[in-house]
Amino acid sequence: MAIDLHMWPTGNGYKILIMLEECGLDYDIKWVNIFEGDQFKEEFLKISPNNKMPAIVDQDPGEGGPLSVFESGAILQYLGRKSGKFYPSEERDRVEVEQWLFWQVGGLGPMAGQAHHFVHYAENKIPYAVERFSKETNRLYGVMNKRLADRDFLAGDYSIADIAAFPWVRRYAWQGVDIDDYPNVKAWYARIEARSAVQRALTIGAEKMPPVDK
Repeated sequence: MAIDLHMWPTGNGYKILIMLEECGLDYDIKWVNIFEGDQFKEEFLKISPNNKMPAIVDQDPGEGGPLSVFESGAILQYLGRKSGKFYPSEERDRVEVEQWLFWQVGGLGPMAGQAHHFVHYAENKIPYAVERFSKETNRLYGVMNKRLADRDFLAGDYSIADIAAFPWVRRYAWQGVDIDDYPNVKAWYARIEARSAVQRALTIGAEKMPPVDK
């Protein structure tokens, strides 16, 4: 039985789509059109009470019947445990991954998301907001660039931390970031983008969102 993935092709949605492709898990996509308010429908709220996608329903988690999970970081952890991939079981290695996973869900994602909004979607441009969120996003890219100076991936081996960060870095131009200023991040991004599972995932739903360079 497949995993139902409730998503829209945004940064957070692609996190889970990439993970499912990387793990080779069976899944069915249930599109949640955030521009039409699907995230507020009663049936969606039953699995994602915070009105946010993505969310999953694992139809075959083992005992107890179908299991729903919301919040992208929690979903990545769950899929890592279920598949035994990209989420180490050894404590020290797991802590390394979790630090950078939560760095993304608590920092890079929210700050980049605010930059997206104020740079591209806000009807009235507010220079203070554009500068504030673009500046903070650039700071976070600097943190990541330093981290990647002596390693290929955020926590050593390729992991759910990289899968979480990659779709947000993909929209760097939207965030007021010049990727050439962060050569280690640029090289990391290219390594992940070249993975066949990532390439497969990025083609799914691509027509529903603006191109990354627009």
